[in-house]
Amino acid sequence: MCPDILPLERSDQFCRDNNLGVPILLSPMAGACPPALSIAVSKAGGMGACGVLLMQPEAIEQWMQEFRSATSGPVMLNSWIPDPEPTSDPLHEAAVRSFLEQFGPKIPDGIERKQPPDFEGQCEAMLNNRPDVISSIMGLFNPSFVKRMKEAGIRWYATVTTVGEAIEATEAGADVVVAQGMEAGGHRGAFDAENASERMVGLTSLVPAVVDAVDVPVVAAGGIADGRGIAAALALGASAVQIGTGFLRCPEAGIPAAWADAIGTARPEDTIGTRAFSGRYGRSLRTSYAELASQPDSPDPAPYPIQRALTQPMRDDANRTGDIDRMQAWAGQSAGLAQATTPAGLIAETWSEAQRVLRR
Repeated sequence: MCPDILPLERSDQFCRDNNLGVPILLSPMAGACPPALSIAVSKAGGMGACGVLLMQPEAIEQWMQEFRSATSGPVMLNSWIPDPEPTSDPLHEAAVRSFLEQFGPKIPDGIERKQPPDFEGQCEAMLNNRPDVISSIMGLFNPSFVKRMKEAGIRWYATVTTVGEAIEATEAGADVVVAQGMEAGGHRGAFDAENASERMVGLTSLVPAVVDAVDVPVVAAGGIADGRGIAAALALGASAVQIGTGFLRCPEAGIPAAWADAIGTARPEDTIGTRAFSGRYGRSLRTSYAELASQPDSPDPAPYPIQRALTQPMRDDANRTGDIDRMQAWAGQSAGLAQATTPAGLIAETWSEAQRVLRR
């Protein structure tokens, strides 16, 4: 992108091109993006979003119908590009079971063989429900699906974690790249799952490097939760920002109170990178379970999605009882900046602050 364009001019252009009132996108967080949150973000001028990873096609359609019944604003749907099917290791899985049952109820036999929703079915549902944007994470859509998206007038936003991934994405036809810094909460979007924890790049290094390497708009994601963060990302060359953890304390997010409260008091060092919840690397609050799972004498997590299935009973019980130490409490490093307010109030305050900073 042209380095001579001022940050607010660049963000204004992005807003015009994407029918936005403000350059703020809700992160498509699987399991934490109910329609109410996206509707509120959209009505406040931002882009709503839904991570459909855990949803069947019928649930995707229902989500979109609820969203569209309340607003005509822009919306993004997202799903993971699947990894190859993992190889089962019964002996290792037995060790993981024994470890997990220290924290939660007995794990039902065969739960690890539960299959996630069909990716191809999710893709068809996303395409059929015509969101403004379909975004990818953990890799790239195949060329035929990209072609069908473009023919339907749907923009493709590709999540990347390195400059190399950004170049791959634009060569494959991405209209926008979402540069996810290592500060981000939730799962890391690395194309290669094995290297996700090794190629960790912070947002202030990643954004300008990606901006210099590609010719499409760049959205900054990770560690952005207030106006200062938005201003910094735009000054580094981003055209917009994507915020996840910053919205989780809004009532519309509907997460357990213990998780929302813990986010509000977290310092940057109170988060941890871990594979202990799903087998895929992600950033969560530094809970007792996450800490103990990282100890040398604890069994390595099983691969995704086996680990996710094995931890499901513990996570469900933690949500039911409000036990933060066993919850899958995803959180970015700026979690402590998240405010317990409405999405409209959050967007208005943070965007006003960002504009003040950039106009000084």
